[in-house]
Amino acid sequence: MRRRVVIFEDHALVRYSLWHYFAGRGYEVFTFPEPGLCPLDVVQECPCPGETSCADLIISDLDMWGKNGIDCIERLIEKGCKQRRFALMSGYFSDADLTRASKLACVIFTKPLEMDAFVAWVEEVEKAIPSGRVLHDWVQTPGS
Repeated sequence: MRRRVVIFEDHALVRYSLWHYFAGRGYEVFTFPEPGLCPLDVVQECPCPGETSCADLIISDLDMWGKNGIDCIERLIEKGCKQRRFALMSGYFSDADLTRASKLACVIFTKPLEMDAFVAWVEEVEKAIPSGRVLHDWVQTPGS
């Protein structure tokens, strides 16, 4: 099964660059310019049954058009999201942001991304993904 990543990023060039990077690694990539456009934002509780998860990684910008990436991750966890591989990106993190992100076990990346550190984290996550894991197919195609 292909790996899957969900990316929340309001800057089109950064969003495309991350999509390109992960697609090149064989990922199924879902990108959104803000969390409110993602189907996971509107559900009342996590739709993933049993021990399944919707993605192998969830990466979010910190500040997006009036939305906050930490708030987004907190809401996903409150809804019962089983995904625990979260990363946050920003050009600036306040002390309060870092404290909140730490409580959520989010990995922090400062923009511009230091690609060596980012790639090392992705490779570390990939090694930890169980070979027999099942991803929940939360994305419905038209007519399904």
